[in-house]
Amino acid sequence: MTMKKRMTMLFALDTFIVLSSIFFGYFILKPDLSIFTTKVVIASAIAIALAHHFFAWRYGLYRKVWSYASIGELEAIFKAVTLSIIVVAGIQLLLVQHISMRALFLTWMLHLLLIGGSRLSWRVVRDNMIRKHTKTMKRTLIIGAGQAGTIVVRQMANNPESGMQPVAFLDDDRRKHGLEIHGVSIIGSTKNIADYVSDNEIDKIVIAIPSMPKSEMTALIQRCVKTGVKTQTIPRIEDLMTGKVSVSDMQDVKIEDLLGRDEVKLDMEAIESKLTGKTIMITGAGGSIGSEICRQVSQFHPSKLVLVGHGENSIYLIERELKEKVSEAIELVAVIADVQDRERIFGIVEEHSPHVIYHAAAHKHVPLMESNPREAVKNNIFGTKNVAEAADTYGVPHFVLVSTDKAVNPPNVMGATKRFAEMIIQNLARNSQTKFAAVRFGNVLGSRGSVIPLFKHQIQQGGPITVTDPKMTRYFMTIPEASRLVIQAGTLARGGEVFVLDMGEPVKIVDLAKNLIRLSGYQDDEIEIQYSGIRPGEKLYEELMNPNERQSDYVFPKIYIGKATPITALELQYVLDKLPEMQIDVMKETLIGLANRKVVELKPETLTTA
Repeated sequence: MTMKKRMTMLFALDTFIVLSSIFFGYFILKPDLSIFTTKVVIASAIAIALAHHFFAWRYGLYRKVWSYASIGELEAIFKAVTLSIIVVAGIQLLLVQHISMRALFLTWMLHLLLIGGSRLSWRVVRDNMIRKHTKTMKRTLIIGAGQAGTIVVRQMANNPESGMQPVAFLDDDRRKHGLEIHGVSIIGSTKNIADYVSDNEIDKIVIAIPSMPKSEMTALIQRCVKTGVKTQTIPRIEDLMTGKVSVSDMQDVKIEDLLGRDEVKLDMEAIESKLTGKTIMITGAGGSIGSEICRQVSQFHPSKLVLVGHGENSIYLIERELKEKVSEAIELVAVIADVQDRERIFGIVEEHSPHVIYHAAAHKHVPLMESNPREAVKNNIFGTKNVAEAADTYGVPHFVLVSTDKAVNPPNVMGATKRFAEMIIQNLARNSQTKFAAVRFGNVLGSRGSVIPLFKHQIQQGGPITVTDPKMTRYFMTIPEASRLVIQAGTLARGGEVFVLDMGEPVKIVDLAKNLIRLSGYQDDEIEIQYSGIRPGEKLYEELMNPNERQSDYVFPKIYIGKATPITALELQYVLDKLPEMQIDVMKETLIGLANRKVVELKPETLTTA
């Protein structure tokens, strides 16, 4: 129904109700039809009709959505009706110097009852329609009986198309237990979620506590996920309150939500001094980490972003994304180049004169590099050497190598080549104006080659999920978190450091698989987990630092530091010269042997955030 038709219908209905009210008010007191022709009744009828339409417009009775009527709407009806009667009383006093109090009181009661009833009947009809569909709606448990939870329940009631029926609240504030919000009871605390889910036949859980710290939220989400019931979180409370989003925009719990680390506040001033108004070059810009570094860096308004990558499609995608999101003042330069092409890399650095280079281009897949060691050497070692020496040659102020925890005591080619890449920049740092640094972290959730996309695909296929070993553990971090800390670590570099990101506690891969099964809406026994055995080059446990590298203090929240000097420049150059002609077995033995040398610690007090 159009707005014009709706208002015309309400106007006609109200006119009929108002006139009926005043005529019946007089007729009840004096059941004589001749009363309708008296001067006072006719004048009162005209006055109340005009007054009602004025106050109805004034208090928005023609603009309100009555299917969602509540106390506020009833107050508006009361004011409009009461003021209309007061106007009629004034007209009577002027005309006949007398107010028909009993007749006007009856008119007021009929007027209020009929106008209110006509409006609220819309709500009754709508609620009845909702009840008819309740059997097909998902019984929903809301965790958090605060402001956010109240908004969620109200929106669920007002939006049956969301398919959610609020059944109960859980809240840890015992003072609220036994109370109701919009007819929904607060039945207990979050300590026994599984019991409440089972007892109330819950189909879905909605967590409505946006202010809860991340670590506490993670523990709560883990308890919810273990129930096997789909769990969602609410959007920002500000967006719910302003109507920008609704309950239909609930966010599914993601595997990243189970990491449980509070977000680190970055040193914005230090980062801005390095990036704002500067030319920044990112190699591997189309990859998972490289592209996220591009996104994070762009928020600091560099003058130019040079996006270097070997895959044309991935570079095209990140360039297009950034064009849609970043300021036009940031110049975006997409460069297709292979870091193994020394002449091309030197030309790019010379042409654009970057202030900072983030070197994220690398081969990272352990089993693949174990069977293709020469490619790992060419890309991870000589590719890094090319970019780093170009930075040194053309006086790039800052160079940050994105490294990996697999460079610690590596038994595999991939980890050894990344450790060798660290050695290259550490040796360059000895006699260079460029401040070289490496940033080492573990697995990144959702990155290309990550176990998460594989598990999701296997779950979609109905299983089984393949896990190499029940004892296999890994450190995990989200892509944005890792990228932000890479950028922060770059501001701490004084030359040759290996920064290590605090990845929290290691996670068992089998536990990760089980959580993904539950998050996908299945019970543990519905998707089989099979153990395939450790693949070539893999370790059961990863390390972020050698024991003699580890320091007790952070140099920045979640950032450690160590400095390795395991090989002289002469030894390094000798190995680099010999690597291309080595036999595969000798190459592996040489790289892994060198990568497992001890390191020398760099004291954190020698660092400053410049």
